[in-house]
Amino acid sequence: MSPRRSTGAPPRAGWLLLGLLGWGACFAEGEAGVQRITDGEGGDASLSLPDAAPTTDAGSELSPQDPHAVLSVTPDHGPFTGGQQVLLRGAGFGPHVRVWFGDTEVDAAELVPVSPTRVQVRVPPGHAGLVTVTTQNATDESTRRSLPDAYAYDAFYLEPSAGPTAGGTELHLFGDATTWADDTKVSVDFRDCTGVRALSPTELLCTAPPGTPGAKPVRVTTADGVSVDVLDAYRYGDSDDGYRGGLSGAPLDGRLKVIALDNLLGLPIPNATVIAGESTTSPTQLTGASGTTVFQASSLKGQVTVTVAKRCFQPQTFVDVPVDSVTVYLDPVLSPACADSGDPPAVGGTPGSSSAVTGEVVWPEMMEFQRSGWNGVPEPKGPDERQVAYVFRLASDYTRGFQLPEASAAITPESEGERGFAFRINSGPGNLTLYALAGIENRKQSPPRFYAYSLGLLRGVSVQPGQATQELYLPMTHQLGQVLEATVEGPTPTRRGPDRVQVNTAVAVADQGYVLLPGGRAEVPLPSPGLLRFSGLPPLVGALAGSSFIVSASAVTGSLGGAPRSVLSALSTTHTGRTLSLTDFVEIPVLVEPALNARFSGDRVELDWRPGGPTVAVSVTEIEAAGGLVRWTIAAPGSRRLLSLPNLGALDPALAPPRGSLSITVSLGHIAGAFDYGRLRYRDLQPRGWTAYARDVTLVSY
Repeated sequence: MSPRRSTGAPPRAGWLLLGLLGWGACFAEGEAGVQRITDGEGGDASLSLPDAAPTTDAGSELSPQDPHAVLSVTPDHGPFTGGQQVLLRGAGFGPHVRVWFGDTEVDAAELVPVSPTRVQVRVPPGHAGLVTVTTQNATDESTRRSLPDAYAYDAFYLEPSAGPTAGGTELHLFGDATTWADDTKVSVDFRDCTGVRALSPTELLCTAPPGTPGAKPVRVTTADGVSVDVLDAYRYGDSDDGYRGGLSGAPLDGRLKVIALDNLLGLPIPNATVIAGESTTSPTQLTGASGTTVFQASSLKGQVTVTVAKRCFQPQTFVDVPVDSVTVYLDPVLSPACADSGDPPAVGGTPGSSSAVTGEVVWPEMMEFQRSGWNGVPEPKGPDERQVAYVFRLASDYTRGFQLPEASAAITPESEGERGFAFRINSGPGNLTLYALAGIENRKQSPPRFYAYSLGLLRGVSVQPGQATQELYLPMTHQLGQVLEATVEGPTPTRRGPDRVQVNTAVAVADQGYVLLPGGRAEVPLPSPGLLRFSGLPPLVGALAGSSFIVSASAVTGSLGGAPRSVLSALSTTHTGRTLSLTDFVEIPVLVEPALNARFSGDRVELDWRPGGPTVAVSVTEIEAAGGLVRWTIAAPGSRRLLSLPNLGALDPALAPPRGSLSITVSLGHIAGAFDYGRLRYRDLQPRGWTAYARDVTLVSY
């Protein structure tokens, strides 16, 4: 790939830097964001790009003493939908600097002037191609400077943008002014996708091929041979976005394909036992080297129960599968008995994928480009109190409540920093949104208390595997003073509970995740209804425009929030002036067979629950042994209360949970809107995929 060429010479102020770093280093920075347009055979093909705004390359006319310049944009490419955080480097930026990408000016709320040489910007939407980036201090046109071809808007993007190395993920491509059709080809890391289908000239569906871990380029080639590449558009590896695994394909009609994968590594599991039926006499096959097996039988019509098991892996069962493809992720049993040689496998994630994210928490300027802060945070009142701030990733579960980080993670007025106060967190790869809370902390109290007074939000932080993300500036822009009220009426308690309702309030940031707040939890006893009041919420303006307050209520047993429990979630509002009603709870599940302290037969589970409440879309039964070391997960449609299972212990004791005490956890999940069990994904088996759910735990023997 050729390096991107600029239409103007580098700014003269940068000649010395170029000489020190070498020309190769200079041009290597720009190449990461290049989109290459080819004719399908390696040659260039013409492509009409949007015209850049008429600008002058200030760098080609500046003397070395010119006080204003735009030198670079990092990262230098991203989706045409915008939203990515980038850092502009240059000279002469003022506290009221303005920034344009092409003809589009960045909203003042979306940029942070860091210093006279750096400005952090959230990229606005644009159109595919290269654009000029321009800066100007307020209305002073004499400070206007431009860098041609400084940022590349990618021609398309994918949802999801990550998936397992075994492939099989359904990809949805969105293009900008594209002319896609059914004969368009898509490849990931130069391997062809299958099942390409055009939904429109700007939307494609296809199935990802197998690949190797890491970020990969994606190429789209139209019938006339013109290809467009987007670098780092798709990442193979373990993903937490919930798109991987589950049920898919056409209605079951004589053919069933099952793929077994290692949930920690994403690699195929050979020689796994797959049972297509409810008993040990049902058709049984082993997976091959690719972790795949295919059943061919006229009896496989309508629906079938599918179980996948292997020694030293946690078995899984999908009841009443109505489609012809099942992708199963099995967790390894992390026991020394399962280590054939050496140590047991490491717990969780992809080795080396964690990255450091560093930056500074900054407050609005008191003096130009000088370190100041803690505006709106009161002074400590005693020796046990201190001003602190913490930086978080958006939470994926708004029901868990705020958890105070370790004291070592605190940002204080004594923290280092140039423009603000330094922070550091570790994160997996992805496009992140970070938030910070600042307030007063007292760790001498039991439990420790943290009162938040100020909040900041930073979207579009791109984190690459194993690479540090540096020089982020998180502006503290919101004071926490809004109040929200809610009335609560819980589910029908069973003889074992629940006995109270705990209500959580969070801020839902678009579809990205949740801001959890220290004052976001309150409690009311059951069965009496009650009125709850939440204070310390942020106004939904500025960086939080388009967000909403989300209120969830958990009917729990005991002060620790134990089972039985029922969680009502996803009541959303953008207003604090009206009282919310929290009443639509899923009823508590009851394990009929095996009953409490009875013996599990190994092939039968029966569930029940009271009528009323929202519809149960799916039930998840988890049979755990050896203190949770081994877990058999059974997923079933909500219409099934009697679950007939193959007796794994009778087939091979190594496939089943070990004999002894068992705990059986039953969860009933409600999913809002139309739910198709034949399109079930792994996120549909977890609280993050449910609008509301109920859960109980029963102790039995085996």
